[in-house]
Amino acid sequence: MASSAPPRHVAERYYQRFDRRQRVTHVFLMMSFIGLALTGLPLRFADQGWARTLAGLWGGIESAGFIHRVCAVVMIGAFVSHVGQVLWQVYRKRDYGALWGPTSMVPQPRDVIEMYGHMRWFVGLGPRPKFDRFTYWEKFDYWAVFWGMLIIGGSGMMLWFPETFALVIPGWVFNIALLVHGEEALLAVGFIFTIHFFNGHIRPEKFPMDLVMFTGRVPEHELLHERPAEYERLAREGRLGLYETTPPNPRSAAFGRALGTVAVTLGLLTVALIVFALLM
Repeated sequence: MASSAPPRHVAERYYQRFDRRQRVTHVFLMMSFIGLALTGLPLRFADQGWARTLAGLWGGIESAGFIHRVCAVVMIGAFVSHVGQVLWQVYRKRDYGALWGPTSMVPQPRDVIEMYGHMRWFVGLGPRPKFDRFTYWEKFDYWAVFWGMLIIGGSGMMLWFPETFALVIPGWVFNIALLVHGEEALLAVGFIFTIHFFNGHIRPEKFPMDLVMFTGRVPEHELLHERPAEYERLAREGRLGLYETTPPNPRSAAFGRALGTVAVTLGLLTVALIVFALLM
């Protein structure tokens, strides 16, 4: 389906994709992740000159460590808040759409079929799959956060409170925790600042910035092109009008563009520093 936007003189419809809570949670998650990356790199690559300079910008290694832990608390708070909202939706509101179906982030057989079709489309062997609300790569990004909180967050808590954990686990586990924390964090930083940023902002369809996570609104032509199955499903169910909303507020869009630009710039700079350190 073509992605051509309507003529300038035609007022385009907009639809709500993310609510305020989801957008605020994403901002806290994004900023805390960037903070963790920029304060963790000086420790991971302490032998590099740029790492010492970066640590100096934070006021030294001790200050960088303090900021790192503050960012960790913010990220854990955002994660717990999101999980709490999902549990509330399922157990209190009896809305089981979060567990299965087109609005769920749970991987389903459809995702495997769409991924296969997408690979074929990449090489010109078939049509582009008709995606619904969430794509297979968005679900991968989503569940990567859970993996990260378990592996990176868990090992980080062990390193933060060694005396407490030493009461129940042997000392050699801390050596593994140190290795796992650094390597898994490095993998997460590399993935988020390349694959995730590319899918979200840098690919031709989105460049130079996708504002939907900051404004919560998506224009009709984009919804039709990116997620035709969702558009058709809502129209078929007679619920499309429930999601129709006003265009993004110019101030909200400007804020999102500025914040997104800073995030992408810092992310790409971080990747460049990692590549430089690994090649040296």
